[in-house]
Amino acid sequence: MQLEVRPDPSEVGRARRWARSRLAGSGIRADEPLAETLVLLVSELVTNAVVHTGRSAVLRLVLPGAVTEETEEATVRLEVEDASDRAPVPRCAGGEATGGRGLALVDGLADRWGWSREGAGKRIWCELDRCAAGEETPPACASGDGGAVAYEGFAYEVV
Repeated sequence: MQLEVRPDPSEVGRARRWARSRLAGSGIRADEPLAETLVLLVSELVTNAVVHTGRSAVLRLVLPGAVTEETEEATVRLEVEDASDRAPVPRCAGGEATGGRGLALVDGLADRWGWSREGAGKRIWCELDRCAAGEETPPACASGDGGAVAYEGFAYEVV
């Protein structure tokens, strides 16, 4: 399933809503850490595509079929394809910078990520693994207080 995203920063909110609605139909609960993380990653990758390229992009989600509490393993894949041939470059953002942390977030939150050239443009992708039901070790992601989500030393507010 895919969504065409116009080159307008207001499209990021539409992309988040679209991703949430697709998750709801997949059996992944909105309050699962995987869902919260996925929506944050959608926000980051779509923002990068529309802000840094100034062009339309295509958001794709590949969801596992029939996710249930008994599902032992499920992977969600997110892809954003844009028409820019410029490679994604992680930046070092200073403490006061209001941007420049998107790819660092993707690297810290996704189980896997990468990119490839696609025609005249590129595709950036990431994958999230759903924690197995009844898993004894805590997942790498845990919901914190007040809507904050902590990931191995990082804290992000889910909005």
